[in-house]
Amino acid sequence: MKKHRFLIAIILVFIGGIVSANAQSNTSNNKEITSLIKKKRAYNKLNGTGYRIQLYNGLERTAKSLRGRFRVEFPGVYTKLSYTEPEWKIQVGNYKTRLHADRALNKIREKFSGAIVVPL
Repeated sequence: MKKHRFLIAIILVFIGGIVSANAQSNTSNNKEITSLIKKKRAYNKLNGTGYRIQLYNGLERTAKSLRGRFRVEFPGVYTKLSYTEPEWKIQVGNYKTRLHADRALNKIREKFSGAIVVPL
């Protein structure tokens, strides 16, 4: 009697798994979803997504001197000095992925220990 119940339970679990697998494999190619994905990719190309490395956040005089020092140490790397009340920020580089930003951060931290990666 217990063997029959156990066998029935196993068969029901097996059938439930097959039904569940079939339900997940039935996907439709919806044109609206494909259109939204294309729009999102176009938006990302135009507006850009990615990361920068922030060297400093604080006083104007210190920010400008660190920016000059960075330009000497790493010529050719994009630098951005911005003011967001009440502090000045120095952000450098334009990196598409966090991995690229982290690799650059390792080199920059040798000279600028307080640097961090920030999203755009």
